[in-house]
Order: sequence, then structure tokens, then C-alpha cells
Amino acid sequence: MPTIVAKETIVPLLAEEWAAVAEMCSSLQEPEFMMQSCLPGWTVKDQLSHITGIELMLNGVRAPEVDVSHLTHLKNDVARMGEVWVEDMRSLSGAEVLQIFLDVTTERLAALQAMTQEQFDAHSWTPVSADETYGRFMRIRHYDTFMHEHDIRQALGLEDRADPAAIGSALLEIEPSLGYIVGRKAGLPEGSRIRIDLTGEVQRTYLVEVTDRARVVDNLSAAASVEVSMPVMVFFRLTGGRCEPSEVIAEQVLLAGDQELALQLASNLSFTL
Repeated sequence: MPTIVAKETIVPLLAEEWAAVAEMCSSLQEPEFMMQSCLPGWTVKDQLSHITGIELMLNGVRAPEVDVSHLTHLKNDVARMGEVWVEDMRSLSGAEVLQIFLDVTTERLAALQAMTQEQFDAHSWTPVSADETYGRFMRIRHYDTFMHEHDIRQALGLEDRADPAAIGSALLEIEPSLGYIVGRKAGLPEGSRIRIDLTGEVQRTYLVEVTDRARVVDNLSAAASVEVSMPVMVFFRLTGGRCEPSEVIAEQVLLAGDQELALQLASNLSFTL
């Protein structure tokens, strides 16, 4: 069923997200723009180019005709679609990319503010489904930008932005995939009862039970057999494939119950494109 997302909630979150990225990047010098980030082949500037390119596309700008066939880290067509903008902007300075970002997000914000809730509820293609709403697409845009903002923060050695509203919205884009993560990515066996606790700025508890398939439930049928607990920002990095699981599990993830299965789950949370 298509997802209804309130315009009055997501547009301010996008505005705050874009403002946070702009403020973070406004003082950077070219060597900082060229620092490597956690994503393969991407610098800080490339992260900004990616965000900028998708907003240019949504603003009606035709994607550049750039060959990305030589890039081996692209897994699918959605990834290739985003990469052409990054490749096209590699000849620009960080300051030039930032100015394009500022210009396009100003235009995009004005366009979004002028839309009605009915337009947000209208059918739209999204990176996760061809049968969704425009509002869901905008929530995905917020999640994607939130993730890349924190990729940049990590590369620059900056603290995470502990905004509960932004974190809460971004979590909504992970929650529908928890069954897939537990059952397919982590491959937990039938009969497993999983509890995932997130701590920190935003706290969540997710319960998943594996019967004929893995599904999120309101209550487990018995005590959890597998338990993992971690700070919410670690959860984002693990589910987003932003770090090597073994680098963070030992120090930042608590495992309980069946230790082997708990480690199996914590090591296989990545699900993004």
C-alpha cells in the first residue's frame, strides 16, 4: 500500500537537512573537500555532488551523458543513475559544487512548499518501489541526505548531528526492511525471536520473529532468543553499509541470547543500495 507522508512534517525536515549540509560545507577548503569518505571512491565533494545531482534531476535538469561503466562499485541501475552526476562534477571545485547545491536546494524548497498535500499523496516512482507516493520519495530523499551528511561528518571528524526529529524520520526508511534484513541478509533460522534495541538520541525497540518468514511483531511469542543493542547512529552506519561490522561490534554492540546468531545478525545488517 502506498505510503502517505505529511508534507508539513517532511518539508521542514528536508529544509533543515539541506541547511545543515550547507553550514557544514560552507567553511571547507579544497583539501577538505578532497578527503576520502567511507563510500568506495567518493570524497567529501563527491558526497555533496551526489546529493546535488539528485536534486537537480528532481528539479527537471536532464542527467549528464557520462560513461560510468569503468566503475566497479556500482551494483545496480539506481546506483548508476546517481553516479553520473558525481562523475560529471569531478572537474568542479568543492566551492563550485556547493554553490550549485545552494542554488538547487533553494529552488527545490520553494517548489516543495508550494505543493499541496494532495500532490504529496500522488503516485510516484521511488528508488524502493514504482508504486509509491511523492511524499514517500521525499522522505527517502531526507533519509539519503541524512546518511550522506553523516558520511561527510565522519570523514571530517565532526560529531553526529543529534536531531531527534531527523533521526526518527530516517529510521522510518529502515523499519520496513527489518524482516528482509533478519530473514534474508542475516539468514536467521526459523524459530528465532529477535530483539533489537537502539540507544542514544532516539531509542527504539524492534521485535522480529522468524516463522515461515521473518516479520516485525508487536510482541514475541516467547522470550527473545537473539538480542542486539547499539547506539542509534551505529545502527545507521551498519544498516547503510558505512563501516566494516567487525570494526564496531566489539566495542559498540551488545550481544545477548544465542551469541552466534546475535553476531550473525549484527554482522549482516547492511541493506541499502
